Amino acid sequence: MRILLIEDDPNLNNQIKTSLEDVGYSVDTAVDGEEGHFLGDTEPYDAVVLDLGLPKIDGITVLEKWRKDKKNFPVLILTARDQWSDKVSGFDAGADDYVAKPFQMEELLARIRALIRRSAGHASSDIECGPLKIDTKSNKVFLNGTKLKLTSHEYKIIEYFLHHQDKVITRTELVEHIYDQDFDRDSNTIEVFIGRLRKKMGLNLIKTERGYGYRLSIERE
Repeated sequence: MRILLIEDDPNLNNQIKTSLEDVGYSVDTAVDGEEGHFLGDTEPYDAVVLDLGLPKIDGITVLEKWRKDKKNFPVLILTARDQWSDKVSGFDAGADDYVAKPFQMEELLARIRALIRRSAGHASSDIECGPLKIDTKSNKVFLNGTKLKLTSHEYKIIEYFLHHQDKVITRTELVEHIYDQDFDRDSNTIEVFIGRLRKKMGLNLIKTERGYGYRLSIERE
């Protein structure tokens, strides 16, 4: 899953980015509203963490522009603890959730997980597809109750598939959602990861839709 983090405090920006990457997210960052708006306008994200007190363009304006342009990714806003009016303005502008500063990193991570789940139509932190299950709290994937040993990229791919079951997903879409902006992307490596996942699962859960992409489904060919 790919996250956009827009926070002008360099220390906090780095702390959040590191915490997100430690639990498996790919993260792009911006330190002002102008850059942040551009990234959100031109790149696909699974969620956005948006500070409101930004230089150049404030967070509320950035969010209003996105929503006006039909950008529907979930947005979590960061607000000062005593600025309740910012929370109201944020929700009215199209925010999905908020965290007040200062905050515990565990709460921020939990809220991001919940936003991504809900935006994909899942209520539980455990997401299943037949014998396959992911525990989004612990970043573990199980097959028939046994934990699968996955590399970080294999995990990111199966996580994306489980959040978007029965949907045909192109290689380009996978590349855009498992790598951050600075990564040297190669869509051909997706085929390698898919092959490894199929071998590790031993089941034909990931179907190839020729000419389109891949689909995670419990239907058997």
